[in-house]
Amino acid sequence: MTPRMLLHWSPRSPFVRKVMIVAHECGLSDRIDTVRTVVAASEPNIELMKENPQSRLPTLRLADGTVVHDSPVICEYFDTLNAGEKLFPAAWPERLAALRRQSLGDGMLDTMLMWRGEQLRPPQMQSDKHMQAWKLKTEVSVEKLEDEADALAASRFSIGHIAIGVALGYIDFRFPELQWRNSHPKIAAWHQAFEARPSVRANQAMDEP
Repeated sequence: MTPRMLLHWSPRSPFVRKVMIVAHECGLSDRIDTVRTVVAASEPNIELMKENPQSRLPTLRLADGTVVHDSPVICEYFDTLNAGEKLFPAAWPERLAALRRQSLGDGMLDTMLMWRGEQLRPPQMQSDKHMQAWKLKTEVSVEKLEDEADALAASRFSIGHIAIGVALGYIDFRFPELQWRNSHPKIAAWHQAFEARPSVRANQAMDEP
């Protein structure tokens, strides 16, 4: 019997979406059981903290009870089980490019999650200064990706592509008013092709309770 894994999961979490896309790309999706888990910055999930003391998603439990958390670690673990072409290149400089792009995509998500959290605070408690800073970081990141779009399209699909694709998708999900595609045609075209991948179509973000 093939060992199964359990993933603490949320349809809203972009980092969960990232690891689920990787699971599909690695042919592992049928080995993962998902459990809906609610986390919030101000309300730690006591049950989840028994496995992940930081109370964060995604958190993965292996068949032997080992717990793995944070999307870069989970994604790289999945890639070790990948019988096909690896998402984490072994050779440099390809590996550096993939990891650098993953860092940018993950950093964009970290910024936008803080921005989103601030938006959910009572209006009188929100910091406009912080939200403007997070907005600027997001916009400058998209500008950087526009400059890199040709190189991204020409390079072998990797974890960096997935992280960037998920980050751009999260702008659409939570900050559609930015309308980033209007002035970034190259990265918009790349993202359209990314969204057409079966692994991506199978793992769409959903704003469900």
